[in-house]
Amino acid sequence: MSDELTPETPENETEEPIKQRKNGLYPGVSDELAENMKSGWADTELRGLRPIAQAGETAARRAALSARFPGERLVVPAGNLKTRSNDTEYAFRASVEYAYLTGNQTEDGVLVMEPTADGHKATIYLLPRSNRENGEFWLGGDGELWVGRRHSLAEAAELHGIPASDVRELAEALREATGPVRVVRGYDAGIESALTDKVTAERDEELRVFLSEARVVKDAFEIGELQKAVDSTVRGFEDVVKVLDKAEATSERYIEGTFFLRARVEGNDIGYGSICAAGPHACTLHWVRNDGPVRSGDLLLLDAGVETHTYYTADVTRTLPINGTYSEIQRKIYDAVYEAQEAGIAAVKPGGKYRDFHDASQRVLAEKLVEWGLVEGPVERVLELGLQRRWTLHGTGHMLGMDVHDCAAARTEAYVDGTLEPGMCLTVEPGLYFQADDLTVPEEYRGIGVRIEDDILVTEDGNRNLSQALPRQADEVEAWMARLKG
Repeated sequence: MSDELTPETPENETEEPIKQRKNGLYPGVSDELAENMKSGWADTELRGLRPIAQAGETAARRAALSARFPGERLVVPAGNLKTRSNDTEYAFRASVEYAYLTGNQTEDGVLVMEPTADGHKATIYLLPRSNRENGEFWLGGDGELWVGRRHSLAEAAELHGIPASDVRELAEALREATGPVRVVRGYDAGIESALTDKVTAERDEELRVFLSEARVVKDAFEIGELQKAVDSTVRGFEDVVKVLDKAEATSERYIEGTFFLRARVEGNDIGYGSICAAGPHACTLHWVRNDGPVRSGDLLLLDAGVETHTYYTADVTRTLPINGTYSEIQRKIYDAVYEAQEAGIAAVKPGGKYRDFHDASQRVLAEKLVEWGLVEGPVERVLELGLQRRWTLHGTGHMLGMDVHDCAAARTEAYVDGTLEPGMCLTVEPGLYFQADDLTVPEEYRGIGVRIEDDILVTEDGNRNLSQALPRQADEVEAWMARLKG
C-alpha cells in the first residue's frame, strides 16, 4: 500500500523557507510540478444520469418524516470513516437512517431537512469533487487521486433527487441556526458538536425511534432487495457445500472465505460476521472466530447472509452434516428443531402477535426435551419456568432489513408486543444447543448444536418464505448435498 504523497524535506533544511515553498500552496513541491498538476485534465462530469432505483421510496420516507416533526430542523448524518490501524480505515458503511432516507452511501454526508411553511426542504451535504487548483486532489490521502472519483454535487442531486451542497460549510451553518433541531446521534461528532446547545437527548431519541419504527413494514422496493439478498445467500450456501472437502483439509476459515466471495461478487458485503461453526462450535451462538477444524461426522452450523448494494441483508442458517449424512442422534435433534421451526413459521400471519412464532417454537422444543427425559414435565411447567432455555438459549427471531437485527430502537409496543402486518419481514430460527461440558444430558448429545433459520415475509393471507429455495427437511438436505458434491 502506497504512502500518501508528502513534501520532501532535505536533511539540511533550516527554518528558512526553501525556494520550492515560495508558492505557499504546495510546500515542498516545485512551482513547475504544482503548475503542471493544475491543467491537462479532461472534463469528467457525468450528464444525463438516471435517478437511483429507490428515489421514489426515499422521497416518500422523507415526506413521512416531515409530517411527524413539522417546524423542526432534522439532521441525519451518514457518519465518518473509522480508523482500523494507524493510517488505514475500515470500509465505510453509511448509517442506516441516512441511507434509508436518501439512498446515498457517502462518508461524511449529512441530510438536513429545513422546516418550511408547507413541510421541509431536504438537502444532502456532501464533499464535492477535489479542487485541481489548490492541489487537494493529489496532495494528502483524501484527494480523489488517492481514493477515487466522487460524484459532483450536481451529479449527486440528479441521482438522489435531493439538492446537494458542500458539507464543509454545514457545521458553521448549524451553529448559527435558530429554532428547534433534532439530530441522529452517534455517527458524526463534528455535527453533534455544532448542535450542542440546540438539542436534547430525549428529543433526539424520539427521532431515532421514529426512524426505526418506520422500517418495521417494508415497501415493495425493500422486499425486492431482501429477496435479492436471500437468493445470493442461497448460492453462497451452495458454494460452501461444494468445497466442504477443502474445508476439511484447512479450517472453518475456508467456509467463511467461500461465502464471502459470493457476498462480494453479487452484493456489497456480508450483512454480519458469518458464523461458520463446525462440531461443538455450533453451541456458541455467535461463533465468528471461524478458525476451528472441519471434521467428517460432525455438523456444520452455517449462519450467513449476503448484503445487497442497497444495504438489505439476508439472515439464513442451515445445520449440515459435513459428510453429507446425519447420524441417528444428529437427525433426532435436527428433526426436533425442524418441527419447532415449522410451528413457528405457521404462526407468522397478519393479525397475529409478534410473539406467537416464538411461543409456538418454544412449546415444540419443550415437548421434545420432556419426551427425551432431559427436563421434568409437564410442558406447561417447563414453559412457565423457562427451563427449556438451558438448551434453546435465544429468542426465535427478529425483524430483518437494512440491519440484520432491524428496527432495534423501536418501542416494545411497536415491535415485540406488536401485531404482525403485511410487509413485515422477520426470521424464524429455533435451535437446540447441547454444550460439550453439559453433564445434565447424555454424552451422545454433548457438542451438538442445531439451528434452522429462514427469512419470512408477512403477506396479506399468511407468509412467504423468502429462503424456501434452500432445503430444510433432513432427507432433502442430504439429497441436495449429494447433488452438489456429485
